[in-house]
Amino acid sequence: MLRYLLDLKHLFKRFVLIANVMPALFGFFIALKYYELSFMEYIGDFVLLTVGSNLLVAGSLALNNWLEADVDRLMERTKDRPTVTGSMSLRSILTIGIVLSIIGEILLFTINIEVGLLGFIGWYTYVVVYTVWTKRRFTWNTHVGSFSGAVTPVMGWAVVETSTLHVIPFSLFLIMFLWQMPHTYAIAIRKSEDYARSGLQMLPVIKGYQTTIRRTAIYIGLLVILPFMLDSFSMFFYLVISVLNIGWFIVALIGFKASDKKKWARVLFVSSLIYLLSVFIIYLIFV
Repeated sequence: MLRYLLDLKHLFKRFVLIANVMPALFGFFIALKYYELSFMEYIGDFVLLTVGSNLLVAGSLALNNWLEADVDRLMERTKDRPTVTGSMSLRSILTIGIVLSIIGEILLFTINIEVGLLGFIGWYTYVVVYTVWTKRRFTWNTHVGSFSGAVTPVMGWAVVETSTLHVIPFSLFLIMFLWQMPHTYAIAIRKSEDYARSGLQMLPVIKGYQTTIRRTAIYIGLLVILPFMLDSFSMFFYLVISVLNIGWFIVALIGFKASDKKKWARVLFVSSLIYLLSVFIIYLIFV
């Protein structure tokens, strides 16, 4: 049983699972606060969102493992996945991915059509467009993966308000999209040897570290100016989030002069997690 649970942990990429579900839950609570609604009125939908999004993301990650079994065998970072160790058959992993994805989608559609459609868009973009089509062919595969992740807070918002044509979910989508680029680049720099062996078209491998750091600075720079392109927030919101954005931008700039790029990438990675959590907390406080 313990071996099976460990296999599932590696199959579902535990921290990736959490990082994808968390924005959906924050989007839900931000919408509740904005519209001044009671959590108890939506507790049923909250349960469906939590379970459905977890199952859908877990299913997509299992399918990602199944589709990348060949390259995972070439990388140190994926050596413990059941697709590499052989502790689970590829057919079993495919079945798990399909079944969890279907059940997750059904639960999300039970909430409302908008949530179900947004969940499907995120799943399809990640599994088909990102994993199948772009990851082995183009360095801009990261943009596709970022789009998939950026849908999640909007999905959470749609549980409460089906119209997502609003500045708050729109800004959360943009933040999530821009945030994922430096976050993913940090991983790609740290694991560049793995990606080089695998043949996956990651930017640090194809274009080098300096280009990747330059792109990182550009995307975080866009995060710095993004709040001022949006209306209807308080002055305190702009002040606090600007301090946060500038702080992260400084981390990006340090990368140009860092003698140890991988050490800098570790700092960038950790700071990206702190940044994202801080952004959601700021939204919860100030919306």
